[in-house]
Amino acid sequence: MWPYWFLFVVPALLATKHLRPVANLGKRWGGWWRVVFVLLVLMIGLRHEVGGDWLTYVEHIQSASYETLLGAISQGDPAYSLLNWLAAKSGLGPYFVNTVCAAIFSWGLVVFCRAQSRPWLALVVAIPYLVTVVAMGYTRQGVAIGLAMLALVALSERKLLRFVLFVVLAATFHKSAVILMPLAVLAGSRQRLWTAFWVGLASALFYVLLLENSVDSLQSGYIEAQYQSQGAALRLAMNAVPAVLFLWLRRRFVMPQEERTFWTWMSLGALAFVGLLVVSPSSTAVDRVALYWIPLQLFVLSRLPDVLGKRNGKNSTWVRAVVAYSAVVLFVWLFFAKTAFAWLPYQFYPWVALWN
Repeated sequence: MWPYWFLFVVPALLATKHLRPVANLGKRWGGWWRVVFVLLVLMIGLRHEVGGDWLTYVEHIQSASYETLLGAISQGDPAYSLLNWLAAKSGLGPYFVNTVCAAIFSWGLVVFCRAQSRPWLALVVAIPYLVTVVAMGYTRQGVAIGLAMLALVALSERKLLRFVLFVVLAATFHKSAVILMPLAVLAGSRQRLWTAFWVGLASALFYVLLLENSVDSLQSGYIEAQYQSQGAALRLAMNAVPAVLFLWLRRRFVMPQEERTFWTWMSLGALAFVGLLVVSPSSTAVDRVALYWIPLQLFVLSRLPDVLGKRNGKNSTWVRAVVAYSAVVLFVWLFFAKTAFAWLPYQFYPWVALWN
């Protein structure tokens, strides 16, 4: 269990050390960000038999070993299927797939965190669930969320084409990422009709290319079978709380009006998922789509010290409060989640291989 706490403590210490908010970190990563990036990639990518779907991912690679390249990428999610095929043909197994996915996810996470005014605090918020549970448990959707965070940063910089490209790339790992495409229309652009036209065209094109043949299987898998996710209500509440905080205090968040408009819509979306959970026949369908709203937690909670405290001040009490909240989330999940047994104990492949 201690590796998870180690992964949490590193950014927690840095968040309580660097207490001044920053306006712009720039594109170049400093030393500690490189260290944390490598740590994330190694712990997520080289985990051994960690995560509830571990055996399923191993079976995907075994199935890919009987396929041609074209046959492999024509089934399921093409980018992820390609990685499985390469892993099968090279004999590198799930560690190759997981490490590549971990690198992409960690890239997106670091870029998104560094775009916040308190980047280390944003990373602290990410560790308990987004990193530990999603990235280490839902490999395909984890990498899709990493790319989605890159897309959100591009959208905040008004780089629409880059946003679309990242969303499309995310959809090649997990097709549900296409649901993010309409967010570009909500970004407060002054050319909203023109944006809506291009986003609609892109959505229709990639629906045909990626989703059309998957709708029936999605309906039979999630909806008709009425799959249920344990703890879905709690996970949606983790998005709903920062959503309520943002809507309540949004005038205190220092940001351009267009960005405030976008995160207002994101907050309303997070609350809408709570309503959908009540009426949907499948909590799994709602739960999995709502994972793309986890960046809202990072965005709001990392800014909360400056919203509730003195603007541009250290606000150490509020910083420590957010760190403490995140520590409680990690503690509760590790000790009380019904699926936590699949993550415990944490095993690191090079260490296991050395001793076995």
